[in-house]
Amino acid sequence: MVLTDSERSLTHKKYVYTFACHENERELCTLELSTMFGLDSAAHLDSRSYVRSNINVPPGRSPFIHGRLDVLSEADTVNDLLPAAARIHLLPEQTFKVVCLKEGDHMPDYDRSRQLEREVGMCIRGKAQMKQPKVTFGLIKTGEKWILGQWTVADRSWQSHQQKPQNYSTGLGVTLARALVNIAIPKVENHRLLDPCCGMGTVVIEALSMGIETRGNDLNPLAVQGARINLPHYGYDPACITLRDMNELDGTYDAAILDMPYNLCSVLPDEEQRRMLTSLRRLTKRAIVVSTEWVEEHLLAAGWEVNQYCTVRKGTFIRHIWLCT
Repeated sequence: MVLTDSERSLTHKKYVYTFACHENERELCTLELSTMFGLDSAAHLDSRSYVRSNINVPPGRSPFIHGRLDVLSEADTVNDLLPAAARIHLLPEQTFKVVCLKEGDHMPDYDRSRQLEREVGMCIRGKAQMKQPKVTFGLIKTGEKWILGQWTVADRSWQSHQQKPQNYSTGLGVTLARALVNIAIPKVENHRLLDPCCGMGTVVIEALSMGIETRGNDLNPLAVQGARINLPHYGYDPACITLRDMNELDGTYDAAILDMPYNLCSVLPDEEQRRMLTSLRRLTKRAIVVSTEWVEEHLLAAGWEVNQYCTVRKGTFIRHIWLCT
């Protein structure tokens, strides 16, 4: 697609991301998106299904984002967007279509949406194709403004990670693991992540799939064996998984994700929890701690400050998520 200089500049500066989540994951989704996009308040996301940002991230990074609209033009009405649509130049081999994104504010009904798509599409110089076009343009209303942009659907290839060769029922789910990675490492470039109790490697796989340098570790030989089977299944080097007590680990990392060990029949002693959290403090200055118990007292005793907190519920089972620095 060929754009004018002003359109090209705007494209790189403004984006609209649409998202959705289950009600049990709303707190997690809000924390993830507000962290990734540097929002000062979760109020930006209340009762909305989109977020505007100047930050460009691949929409497939988040398990909650449906797609990204690269803004080409915005105006008070769709009619005012038609001149911008007329300035779009597609290459001869590029087919296109226009879609109204339902996540906007006060979006029109089905018939009116199809009419607006046709009006904009008639102005674009190129060959329209409704099935599998090369380029998709999106229309959305945010507040009082209509926006026209190029639409990119989120890559969902990471969902194949749900069918790992080795797994166990009480481990972190792929959606949760992926969101935790985004909270721990909002910007992936030149950052190192540690998962000191990695289990079957779910967090490690999600981080590696985003291009983040990651190391996993576990004290359980069976977990390490499982992780070393899972990583090569998706093309990742199992050498990044180690078998050690996390209290004996060395090195420094930009962030860590610690899923506190637990089982249904016993509770990890308080002194062991504090020892683990103190060791974590030595390894990194930013951490996501996941627990099935209330561990705020242990976090504070280990020198951590709790910046954000949320829960994820699955039936009566509750996971506490602590973002600490």
